[in-house]
Amino acid sequence: MSIGLFMPDSSVRTRGDALPPIRVAVVEDDAACRHALVGVVNAARDMQLCWAAASRAEALGALARGAQELDVVLVDLGLPDGSGLDVISAVYASQPQAAVMVSTIFGDELHVLRAIEAGAMGYLLKDLPAEAVLEEVRSLHAGGSPINPMVARKLLLRQQRAALPAPPQEADAAAQALSARELEVLRLVARGHTLDEVARELGVSRHTVRTFVRRIYGKLQVSSRTQMMHVALQRGWLGEGLRGDV
Repeated sequence: MSIGLFMPDSSVRTRGDALPPIRVAVVEDDAACRHALVGVVNAARDMQLCWAAASRAEALGALARGAQELDVVLVDLGLPDGSGLDVISAVYASQPQAAVMVSTIFGDELHVLRAIEAGAMGYLLKDLPAEAVLEEVRSLHAGGSPINPMVARKLLLRQQRAALPAPPQEADAAAQALSARELEVLRLVARGHTLDEVARELGVSRHTVRTFVRRIYGKLQVSSRTQMMHVALQRGWLGEGLRGDV
């Protein structure tokens, strides 16, 4: 039986909060998980559920219609009619201001790396209660990159295996690959500034800062803020005054 795309009634509530709500979409084929996520998002005063889809086709259709801008999209990778990676790519292409967080049972390196390459900025396993997922949504929206500790450990071990000292010419090439503005963004993010704070400091939009961060991740071949800072510290790009424990 087809579940159908869930679209909330826009007249259900009007928020009077000082800050606009975090606009969330959910792509999850498991009915119990989807209903739990929909329920907690609807109950959160600082969030607004834009739509929820049970399949790849429903999600791609909702993105193609583009009726409302999104801030965060929760995506399962194992969908009944294809891969959630296609949804991540579609979000990245059609809603560049939105951040994707994967919520899945797959914690192996291959799935994680493919999701990050497709544009995911966070990666959770389905061992969190729905209420805890909301906290990770808030963290992602504030500029963080939430990642399951077990997954993070796997990625760290993988990086350590590959992190032999780079020849000077490789480090120089990587430094040259970053523009002056990208280095400026990197230094501000490394000092703990949120995306909104960086945007105000540089006089640009939050979306522009997020685009810079994604470019930096791609050029440095990293998948998190911690990895980015580790590379930058190793190569001496952060200057004086940065705490060594960030």
